[in-house]
Amino acid sequence: MTVHLLKLCVGAETIDDLRGWVEKRASQNEKTGLGRVHHHLTRMHPRRVTELLNGGSIYWVIKGTVQVRQAIVGFEKRIGADQITRTAILLEPELHQTRPQNRRAFQGWRYLSPADAPDDLTMGQGHEPPSELISELAALGLL
Repeated sequence: MTVHLLKLCVGAETIDDLRGWVEKRASQNEKTGLGRVHHHLTRMHPRRVTELLNGGSIYWVIKGTVQVRQAIVGFEKRIGADQITRTAILLEPELHQTRPQNRRAFQGWRYLSPADAPDDLTMGQGHEPPSELISELAALGLL
């Protein structure tokens, strides 16, 4: 069975903000020999790793709305300079825009069943609409 993670994208105003962070981190990881992956460090380790690795994604909440997802490819334990063990959630660098879905603020992450996950959003031949347009339409309740 597959399960996803729902996570706030703290500090991002738009999908383009997240896209810039992902590109920077994926490039850094590639240069250091970790491969072209994006990672997100978190204090807690998910308990449902097997289900997450069975096709799971992180669905990012940006400004109160689920707007984009990244496929999860693995997990690694990392020890920081402060000697605290954290978990790196390894993610594909490709972002997939989703149908907007409003969410209230929360801490940490939430597990998200595939039935509750928003569908990917594409227009025509795989072209994604601009993130600003999606945000405005979602705020107006039109999506």
